[in-house]
This record gives sequence, C-alpha cells and structure tokens, in this order.
Amino acid sequence: MNGGILFLSLLGFLPLVIPTCPVPCKCATNIIDCTSKDLTVEKLPVAFRPSAEIIHLGYNRLTSIPSGLFDNLKSLQVVYLQGNPWECNCDILYLRSWLQWQQNRTLYRDVRCASPAHLQDRIIAYLTEDEIISTCQYWYCSLALVSQICLFIFLFLQGILVIFIIVYLRKFRRMTAEARMQCLIVTAVQSRT
Repeated sequence: MNGGILFLSLLGFLPLVIPTCPVPCKCATNIIDCTSKDLTVEKLPVAFRPSAEIIHLGYNRLTSIPSGLFDNLKSLQVVYLQGNPWECNCDILYLRSWLQWQQNRTLYRDVRCASPAHLQDRIIAYLTEDEIISTCQYWYCSLALVSQICLFIFLFLQGILVIFIIVYLRKFRRMTAEARMQCLIVTAVQSRT
C-alpha cells in the first residue's frame, strides 16, 4: 500500500504523505529507530521524513537498500546499517555509491558483505564497481539466448513446412498433369468412337 501512495504522489494525484514515524519503527525528534524489527527490503519503509538526522536500520534482514531511499534526506547525518546480511550483487550498487559519498566512511566499516562467498566480509564502501558487476546475474542474457533458440527452432520448422508445401505442390502438379493427360486420352478415345 505504501508503494501505491508513493506512486500516486509521484504522478501528482496526492501530496507526498510521509508518516511521522514509519511502521514498525520508533521515533524521537530527528531519530528513526528501526533496529531489530525483522525488516527485509520489501518491508522497509518507502520513505523517511525529511528532517531525519539519524536512522537506525541495524540488525534486520536487509540484503540491499532501494535506490534513492536516502537521496532526499538533506538533514541526514548517519545511518546505522550493521548486522544485516548484505548481498553484494547488482542490488547493492546504490548503497555502495551512497556510502562512498559519506564524509566519515569509518562509521560504516561494519557494513560488510554476507554473500557471495568471494566477497564475504568485505566492506561495502570499498568494493569496486567491477567486483559487484561481476556477480550480477543478467537474466535477460539467458532470456535472449532462449529467445534466439526458440526463433531458430521456429525458422527451422517453418523451413520444413515450406519444403513440405513445395514437395506437395510439385506432386499435386504432376498428378494434375497426369489427370489432364488421361482426360485428353479419354476424350480422344470417345471422339473416335
């Protein structure tokens, strides 16, 4: 439902309404505490109030952060992210980029990859883009390959069908010619008698 409200507000149908304290978090003046709330990427609030200075997201089940989540928080000073099972694949690129823009990266030395195995325990802020991109599963490449194979099979079947039609038409033409010849012979025989 939060996604629907955000979508409608982006279209201009509704003003952007950000709850004073997103569920299930606890809030103080400029602090939003979502520590240990069993949050996943899907359960993460779609937005935080713009006046937030400190956000606690530690010790949840977050594997990545949705693109742009922290971009409009001009007062934001720190986000506590430790204790999450970060998956360092393409979905982590936004978080990595955001971390690299932070003044004090040492605050984020505990934000480490949980997977894949070759990046396990690496600090996300210090990963190179190439290291992350190398882990990406480009499903659309597999889809393109499957599409090409299906297209090849379709063209192959179409070729067989065309050959079958050509062979059938030649056979039909031959049968028609033989039938005409027999009609001519029958007509000639009948005209003599």
